Amino acid sequence: MKIELAENYGFCFGVKRAIKIAEENRSSATYGPLIHNAKEIDRLKKDFQVALTENLDDFKAGDTAVIRTHGIPKQELEMLYARDVNVVDATCPYVTKPQQICEEMSEQGYDIVIFGDEAHPEIRGVKSYAKHGAYVVMSVEELEQIRFKEKIAVVAQTTRKVEEFLKIVNYLIPRYKEVRVFNTICNATFENQDAVRDLSKRADVMIIIGGKNSSNTKQLQSIAQEYCPDSYHIEGPDDIDDSWFIGKEYCGISAGASTPDWIIQQVIERIKKRH
Repeated sequence: MKIELAENYGFCFGVKRAIKIAEENRSSATYGPLIHNAKEIDRLKKDFQVALTENLDDFKAGDTAVIRTHGIPKQELEMLYARDVNVVDATCPYVTKPQQICEEMSEQGYDIVIFGDEAHPEIRGVKSYAKHGAYVVMSVEELEQIRFKEKIAVVAQTTRKVEEFLKIVNYLIPRYKEVRVFNTICNATFENQDAVRDLSKRADVMIIIGGKNSSNTKQLQSIAQEYCPDSYHIEGPDDIDDSWFIGKEYCGISAGASTPDWIIQQVIERIKKRH
C-alpha cells in the first residue's frame, strides 16, 4: 500500500497560535472548544490543566478565559471584560478580519451578507459585529428571497469553498449598484483544498482526518469525494475500517486545520501496520 500525504494539510497558523496561547496559560479555561478537535482539547486539559466551559457565567473576576480560535459574539466578549475576567484572545486573525469588516461596513450603511453556516461559532461571532444585523446565506436561492438596499458588503466564512463564494458574488454584482466583496477565505484553506484536490485525482482511497464538527475538514472530504469516491472522514485511527483498503494500492491522506500531527501519525502507522 502506497501512502502519500497531501502537500498541505493539518494545523494552520491560527490553530498553532491558539494552541501555543493555551499552553502558555496553564490552569485557565477556554470559552467553548478552542479548536474543533476533541482529542487535542483532551491533551490540553491533561497536560496543561486548560479546562473547557460552554457557560459564560462560569467565569468570575480574576479567572483567565481563553477565547476560542473561531471567536465569540461581541456582546459576550464585552461581558467578560465587564466582569474583570482576564481575557486572553486566541481568535484567529483570519476570523478577526471579517469581524472588523462587518463592523466598519455596517457603520457606513452597507447591508452585510455573510456566506457561511449560521450555526457555526465563527459565523455567530462575525454576525454580532454587524451593527444593524446581517444576512447569513449558504446559496443563491436564499439570496433570491431577500430585498437589499443599494449598497452591499460581502464576506465569507474562512473555511468555505471559493467556488461557492463566487456563486454568491456573481449573483449580487449585476443586480445591485454597489457590491463590496471581501475575500475572507483564509490562505491555509485554499492551500489545503488545492492539495487534497490534486492528491485525490491520483489516489484510489482517501482518508481525511479531523473533528466531525470541523467545517474545513468537511470541505476537504467533499472535495476528495469529487475525484475519489472512496474517501472517508475519520477523527483518529480507531475509526478506520480495514475493508476500505481491500483491492486498493494508493492511499492519500489529508487533515483538517485543527488536526494535530500526533493524530495524523497514529493514522499512518495504523494503515501501515494492517496493510
